[in-house]
Amino acid sequence: MNKISIRFYDNKEVRAIWDEENSKWLFSVLDIVAVMTDQDDYNKTRNYWKYLKAKLKKENSQVVSNTTQLKLMASDGKKYLSDMLDYDWIIALGKTFPWTKANRFIEWFTYSDETIDWKSKTKAYALFESSFIDHIEVGTCKGLKQIHAYLFGWLYDFAGKIRQKNISKWGFRFASVEFLENTLQEIEKMSENTFEEIANKYIETNIAHPFMEWNGRTTRIWLDLILKKRLKKCVDWSQISKADYLSAMIESVKNDAKIKHLMQHALTDKINDRDMFMKWIDYSYYYEEE
Repeated sequence: MNKISIRFYDNKEVRAIWDEENSKWLFSVLDIVAVMTDQDDYNKTRNYWKYLKAKLKKENSQVVSNTTQLKLMASDGKKYLSDMLDYDWIIALGKTFPWTKANRFIEWFTYSDETIDWKSKTKAYALFESSFIDHIEVGTCKGLKQIHAYLFGWLYDFAGKIRQKNISKWGFRFASVEFLENTLQEIEKMSENTFEEIANKYIETNIAHPFMEWNGRTTRIWLDLILKKRLKKCVDWSQISKADYLSAMIESVKNDAKIKHLMQHALTDKINDRDMFMKWIDYSYYYEEE
């Protein structure tokens, strides 16, 4: 049981562990309590769960008896046993909170895992243990297309294909399709021997926006493969908040100092750490959630 996923509710983490034996996700009760009580203090969250657990026991609720204890990483970097519940019992737990909070949470929690985004994220998880990752061309346009095709093949007919339409976002028009192929060829030639050079290459690729959709998820994997090959580093995206990342990327069109600063201070040498890979996939996809 070592596949860990992070979902986000009101910018707070909700961690889950995959139960291979029973083929289901188990969710952290403390994380659910924290989001339902809007609490950031771990001790207060834990104390509230103790109170709620005692209350539910008196009411003969089966929520408590259906908890499973598994080890989760704490803020001090150590793993501790933590109460976990499966999908159905998390919904039951949610219903013990005030009606307005419960309805909003359950609406979020029951959002279908059959979305394109979730299916793609599942494929991104699998990339770490796939032999395909060793055959991706690092730092090339072909490598970008290989990643995009892997993540979105069978989900979109344009998976792995350079866009043929002009598009814009945040009031900025990305590279014109008339010059896009040449632009990508020039980006491919850019040096990637230092962090500064690699960051420049990543920023220019974002400005070019080679695909119709799903560029961010693709280019961040592409970036980390370059960092891994050239510097034996990768970005721990969980160290960069969604708000900071998005504002820095918007700003990077005119001034790239902020995004470079954020990425450089989030570099880690844990390039072969499975948990690190899964976590930064979670955060990378979270950046793109509306």
